[in-house]
Amino acid sequence: MTTDPTPASDRARTPRDVRRWRRYLADERAEAAVYRELAARRSGEEREILVALAEAEQRHETHWLELLGDDAGRPLRGQWRTRFLAVLARRFGGVFVLALAQQAESRSAYDADVDATAAMAADERIHGEVVRGLATRGRTRISGTFRAAVFGANDGLVSNLALILGVGASGVAPQTILVTGLAGLLAGALSMAAGEYVSVSSQRELLAASDPSPAASAALGHLDVDANELALVYRARGLDAGEAQARADAVLASAVGSREIAPASESDAHEEIGTALGAAASSFCFFASGALIPVLPYLVGMEGLAAIAVGSVLVGVALCFTGATVGVLSGASPVRRALRQLAIGFGAAAATYALGLLFGATVG
Repeated sequence: MTTDPTPASDRARTPRDVRRWRRYLADERAEAAVYRELAARRSGEEREILVALAEAEQRHETHWLELLGDDAGRPLRGQWRTRFLAVLARRFGGVFVLALAQQAESRSAYDADVDATAAMAADERIHGEVVRGLATRGRTRISGTFRAAVFGANDGLVSNLALILGVGASGVAPQTILVTGLAGLLAGALSMAAGEYVSVSSQRELLAASDPSPAASAALGHLDVDANELALVYRARGLDAGEAQARADAVLASAVGSREIAPASESDAHEEIGTALGAAASSFCFFASGALIPVLPYLVGMEGLAAIAVGSVLVGVALCFTGATVGVLSGASPVRRALRQLAIGFGAAAATYALGLLFGATVG
């Protein structure tokens, strides 16, 4: 957007100026509404942060109202993206809305608009980082289960499509393809669930094994201050001799009642991994739902190339959806992530189909 570099206070306003300011005003009101809706579904510190963001947007709203004066007119509607965010925030809240709000804050036009103050442009940049921080908290809380869900759905889609294409290309009967697809669904879902359970359980056990022993912490009050073997603990945990000695001296001299040798693993680390049962259940359900999609045409009686084509289209849509979802949550382009997911999934399926054709021709 190009604007006259002369501030509005030093030049005559034009109808174009008024239209632009009214649009900014509508967007600020819509963004404030998003933050208020999100705050209504939060508590504690996150609620306070979101309320503060809404108040900041109201300050920007005041700026445009002062410029517009009597030209403010009837309130306009904000951009459709921002209005859609408000609806999502009202109905669901959550990390998806924060991730989308993070992208919205990064699209601010205030840097290039002479009628917006430098403070307003700086505010928008900082708002983006604040929302990024809140979104990161949300990503941390769901990352373990979400990772299992995305991997499960993607694996189900790709592996069962590849299995069906490979078996179908060899020329077997449609009933055989259907049974093979259902068997692949069940075997893959159980395997994924078992693997996720073992993986997450092992990670949580490794974290717990790294935490200091309560019995060792209880011994702090009886240590020989002169010998101060506590320094060896900190050296074993990676500090050099000088730092370890200084920290040990500080711990022994402290009157704090808790007396911990070292802090336990942060709760964020456990949240990021997730629970074993949650990851297993998520992986099972999403693998099964993904693996069912390429089987659907055979379940309704389709055969041959028609069944393969319909199943491939359905899988392609699902791959784009999972890729776009990852893109939204990661703050990246949903379109690029969707196309990448589609290319990888169809590449694997095409290779398996080619092998099935080769195998069928060889056996025939």
